Amino acid sequence: MGFVEDVSRAAKIILEADAATLISHIDADGISSEAIISQAVTRLGIPVNPVFVRQLEPMTMKHIPDDDTLKIFTDLGGGQQNLLEEAGITADSVLILDHHISQPAPGGTEYFQVNSQFYGEDYVKCSAAGIAYLVARKLDPANTDLAKLSVVGNVGDMMARENHGLVGVARWIAEDGADSGHIRIRRGINCYGLSTRPLHICLSNADDPQIPGISGKPAEAAALLCRIGIYQSPSDQRVWEELSSEEEKRLASVLAEQIIANGESSDGFIAEHYFFPDEMEKTPLRNASEYATMLNACGRWAKPKIGEAVCFGDRGQKYREAEHMLRHHRSIIRELCEYIIETGVEDLGSIQAIHTGDKYPDTIAGIGAGMALSKLDTNKPILVMCSVSDEPNLIKVSMRTYEKVLRRGVDLQEVLVTAAVESGGAGGGHNIAAGAYIPKGCEHDFTRRVNELVKGQFAAGQKDR
Repeated sequence: MGFVEDVSRAAKIILEADAATLISHIDADGISSEAIISQAVTRLGIPVNPVFVRQLEPMTMKHIPDDDTLKIFTDLGGGQQNLLEEAGITADSVLILDHHISQPAPGGTEYFQVNSQFYGEDYVKCSAAGIAYLVARKLDPANTDLAKLSVVGNVGDMMARENHGLVGVARWIAEDGADSGHIRIRRGINCYGLSTRPLHICLSNADDPQIPGISGKPAEAAALLCRIGIYQSPSDQRVWEELSSEEEKRLASVLAEQIIANGESSDGFIAEHYFFPDEMEKTPLRNASEYATMLNACGRWAKPKIGEAVCFGDRGQKYREAEHMLRHHRSIIRELCEYIIETGVEDLGSIQAIHTGDKYPDTIAGIGAGMALSKLDTNKPILVMCSVSDEPNLIKVSMRTYEKVLRRGVDLQEVLVTAAVESGGAGGGHNIAAGAYIPKGCEHDFTRRVNELVKGQFAAGQKDR
């Protein structure tokens, strides 16, 4: 069957349910996709019970109630059908809305799923939140207000990273939200914090691509903004979203010239951004990337239901708690980043690696890796390992790289899937950011194998040029 038919079938399954249990992941995509389906189902008068898990594994299966509710899995389930089968969960009580690689149940139980991996190129760059939105829209066309949560999930899961904007069906969803007035789509400099951070801070934090003379240098960034008339003084606090169209063009032109003049590529310097006009200005909820960070903070610190409340529209106590977690999240990530820089990474030739042990939570390893990479050798992927607090026999692995490295043939997902399986673990993710869990004790052999695989990708990429 095709995508349209599968979405219709998913909507029919939900409409026939007396009650639903929603099982979802704790990251931005998981929380937003759960919130989309939860709101759509609740609006139909169907009772909903949310269950969030860090990953679907044997130890977390106990959180799925043994009852007659419809079990809707969002942002997970497709690759863990064996666990559903082992738990005796029947096919007629399951609906999976996912975007990860599917692994059929070994016993032949056929669980129905709508998975963006099934439908071709236009759907591959669509996360679970996108699938959830299209099902919600099928349930009731009035659910277009949920489009912004879909965009948050897609952006949070890096669906906009490779192409500097959403593509395919994910882009159509953004346009659908724009048509209904819930989303404003704008092109601008490829920086984070465009709604909340002073512009010179945004520019100084730019790392992919880096801006020569500006990245890592907030004072120089402020001086540049003064010279071109965007800042009145170096202490100005204007944010990018406040710039006029003429000011945006002037800034983009000057920065592009500076990048090119220093022999760097300006590819990726301009990206598409997604703003939410119904949210208060200068708050983390104002644009998709910062909204996603807040949801990630809630999930990473074991409070996904606070993130869910924010998605449901809470702008009171739960939102204040989410803000507190966001500040804490950023503080600990900064500490991790500083630790990686000060301790130093091991240069293995094609990658750079570090093991942080149990010093920092495994839930932020990937984010810290990405931040630290901007201050290390950006031509080599970084690999960060750490202990897993509630799984003493496992090691969490996170890898990050930049677009310029991808253009040389590197695919981190491919590398970690291969190396993890060979070590008795499991990996996944994206070409630019991937992760894995491996057995404790094999770290040395694992990192050398990863380095070997990346070296091979570099060599193959060079031959293809």
